[in-house]
Amino acid sequence: MLTDAQISELRSHFPILREKTYLYNCSQGALCDTVEAGMRKYAESWRTSAAPWDEWMESYEALRGAFARFINAQPDEVAIVTSASAGINPIANALHFDGCNDARNKVVMSEYEFPTMAHIWLAQRPRGAEIQFLDGVHDTVPTEFYERAVDKRTRIVPLTQVSFVNGFRPDVAAIAKIAHAQGALLFLDGYQDCGTRPLDVKALDVDFFVTGTLKYLLGPPGLGFLYVRRDLIETLTPTMTSWMAQRDVFAFNTKCLDPSPDARRFEGGSPPIPNIYIARPAIDLLAGIGMENVAAQIARLTGAFLKGVRDLGIDSKTPASSVGPLVVLRAKDAAAALAKLTARGIAASTRRDGVRFAFHVYNALEDVNVALTALEDTLDMMVCA
Repeated sequence: MLTDAQISELRSHFPILREKTYLYNCSQGALCDTVEAGMRKYAESWRTSAAPWDEWMESYEALRGAFARFINAQPDEVAIVTSASAGINPIANALHFDGCNDARNKVVMSEYEFPTMAHIWLAQRPRGAEIQFLDGVHDTVPTEFYERAVDKRTRIVPLTQVSFVNGFRPDVAAIAKIAHAQGALLFLDGYQDCGTRPLDVKALDVDFFVTGTLKYLLGPPGLGFLYVRRDLIETLTPTMTSWMAQRDVFAFNTKCLDPSPDARRFEGGSPPIPNIYIARPAIDLLAGIGMENVAAQIARLTGAFLKGVRDLGIDSKTPASSVGPLVVLRAKDAAAALAKLTARGIAASTRRDGVRFAFHVYNALEDVNVALTALEDTLDMMVCA
């Protein structure tokens, strides 16, 4: 557990915290001065290097290794992509749904998935995919719903690690076990969670994992990661490809398609080099703090916030037992409530009828208290029990 003094020192590296109560982390992480230094390092490399692409490719591979360590994977299981969409699409494209072989054409997912995930699998319908959505109950999807829905016809189970709409966290390991028992694959979307607690893709036993850097990984938009379990990589050959996805990137053999034997085969086009320079310091910062410490601080703040919300009588979409990072409160007029919070210097966000408050390691109890005081003055716009 971090001390108050350590949190105070950490906060000094995030300039926006001097001006705002920053609870916008589920949309964009706050900018850290070490990340700004990464921007400058990229510009300097471009300005001074005699062969910048040699230097940039070293940074590209170094980031792959750093993220692999972050999730307990091997570097050859990680593809560097530009977005979650760019990570999900090649996997969807490489799977078969026509039923000619083993008749596996079902995709089972909850209604609480982020639209990106749902839309990509819905787009596979012309290729024979049958999409089954699981309805939520009281802002949760019980594990037993997956047990009833996943069967021998199921090809894949997309699963959000934290729902963007209500902060619900499913039992990933249990659902992976259900999928694998039926011979199905599991694709975990960690975009709303990665960077908030320790993550071990091997322990969770997921087949695919996708995330991006712009939220809790404290990096820029335009950069993401795809993990593919090693024994699956060479069984999947997407028809969407690029020169960077080939075995020998610099062979420049126009007439030969030879996909990389590792996860690079799922990459598309030249790497987003500026974003790589920006994201690496943020990942190093979180790893240096220690993900157990990050998780403990977030749980502390989320617990205090949820208790205050209960005391105010506001209806929370997020379970009372949640340890974060996202808390979503039901509002009569979410846009109006957000406007009032914004006017008081609180950075938050809305989705549907919910006002979203997202905590990170650099937030403090004073942020919780500021938010609760503002909510007390906004009760007429919130749904109260």
